[in-house]
Amino acid sequence: MMNDKAYVTLVGRVLIGLIFVMSGVNKIADPQGTQQYMAAMGITTATTFLYAGAVFVEVAGGLSVLLGVWAKWGAAALIVFMIPTTLMFHMNFGDQNQTIHFMKNLAMIGGLLYVAIYGSGRLSVDRGRSWRDQDVEPEEPFLKKVVHQ
Repeated sequence: MMNDKAYVTLVGRVLIGLIFVMSGVNKIADPQGTQQYMAAMGITTATTFLYAGAVFVEVAGGLSVLLGVWAKWGAAALIVFMIPTTLMFHMNFGDQNQTIHFMKNLAMIGGLLYVAIYGSGRLSVDRGRSWRDQDVEPEEPFLKKVVHQ
C-alpha cells in the first residue's frame, strides 16, 4: 500500500519540473526576444547555439523530472544548467528582482538535488522500470529479521 510520501513526492516533482518545461516553451515561443536578452546580458558569441541548448535542457530535463523518466539524470542536467545561468543572469544584487531570482534559483537547485540523490519516488516511470534506489525511504521491509540472544 502506498503512503502519503509517494503522492507528496509526485506533487513536488511535477511542480519543479513544470517550471522548467514552461520556461523552455516560453523560449520557443519567443526565440528572438530570448536571444536579444542573452545578448544584452553579455552573451554575444554562439547565442543561437546556447539558446537551443537552453531550450533542450529546460524542456527535456523538466519533462524528465516531471514524469519521473531518468529523473536523477534530468535533475543533474538541470543543476549543471542552472549554476552558470544563475551566475550569469542573476548576480545584480542591487536590483531586488534579480536578488529574488537568484534566491529562487538556489531553492530550485535544492529541490533538484533531492531528486538527483533520492530519485523520482514510487509514482514515476522510473519506478515502473526499476525497483532499486528510487525511494527516499522504503515503506517497510518485506521480511523482518528476528535475532535471538
